[in-house]
Amino acid sequence: MINPCGVYCKDCSWYKNGCEGCRETKGIPFWAVEHTEKGVCPIYDCAVNDRELNHCGECSLLPCKIFTDLRDPSMTDEQYETALRDRLDALSKIIK
Repeated sequence: MINPCGVYCKDCSWYKNGCEGCRETKGIPFWAVEHTEKGVCPIYDCAVNDRELNHCGECSLLPCKIFTDLRDPSMTDEQYETALRDRLDALSKIIK
């Protein structure tokens, strides 16, 4: 299961361990309520709720500020850059 942001739920350590995934929670994973302004993942909110897309790979603005600004604060810069590349790669494979 790939999320609108390009993250595969099953690759995440939180999946089925406190989180059911963005699609299952309609963009409200466990961390969103406490760590976002609207209580919903901003990427999910933009892609699915606002633009009615399946994922960010369908958006001509990818990678946008919303996509690149959402970052796990526990990641190092190197981890973040790798995760960002992985997400973009995953999304590019979906649209091909």
